[in-house]
Amino acid sequence: MSLEAVIARVGELQQLVDPRLRAATAAPPAAAATATPAALGSGTAGTTAFQQQLAAAAGSWTPGVGTQPGVLGATAVPGGVSATGARRVQIAAAELGVTEQPPGSNDSPRIAEYRAAMRGAPGVGPWCAYFTSWVAQQAGTPLGETGQGFASVDAVYAWAQRTGRAVPNSASAPARPQPGDLIVWDEHIGLVESVAADGTVHTIEGNSSDQVIRRQHAAGSALGYVRLG
Repeated sequence: MSLEAVIARVGELQQLVDPRLRAATAAPPAAAATATPAALGSGTAGTTAFQQQLAAAAGSWTPGVGTQPGVLGATAVPGGVSATGARRVQIAAAELGVTEQPPGSNDSPRIAEYRAAMRGAPGVGPWCAYFTSWVAQQAGTPLGETGQGFASVDAVYAWAQRTGRAVPNSASAPARPQPGDLIVWDEHIGLVESVAADGTVHTIEGNSSDQVIRRQHAAGSALGYVRLG
């Protein structure tokens, strides 16, 4: 037996006697794959993009508001609108086309129903405040301390100011109304239907050209708004 063979045999016997030598001479395990920055790039970028999309969606969505479903079954309504505000808009829109009979009379069978929304109404007369009182009453948000409704614009806005519902407005400092708010001018009142991106306010108004009709107004044109919640 050659010297080399003897040395090899001795080594084998030593490994059998001492397990630590077996571990030391065993083939090293395959090195764990190390991800390079290039390899990580696509995965990290994908995760970051997803997180950014998720954050953007969360930032623009309030549960129960907008087109997304609400939490725990909350009713979703068009962007930023309260449920009662949406209800007022719906009720007012259903009255579009109601006209005075005869024209210029401030009266008709339907307009008489608007007047009935005010307890102790003084009778036939300008009916824009009657109309908004009726809409608010039908939506479950009646006007007045006792829900009595109002016959005049001044009375509506004075009540709103007393109770913290008035939102002042001016050309220099235009407010941002919400659908379902009442919109108030000097001696006229209507209901905000929607607000355009440029601030134009789209309304539904009673007693405008002797009927219930849609109008639009510049952002700063109204005296103020009444926010009913």
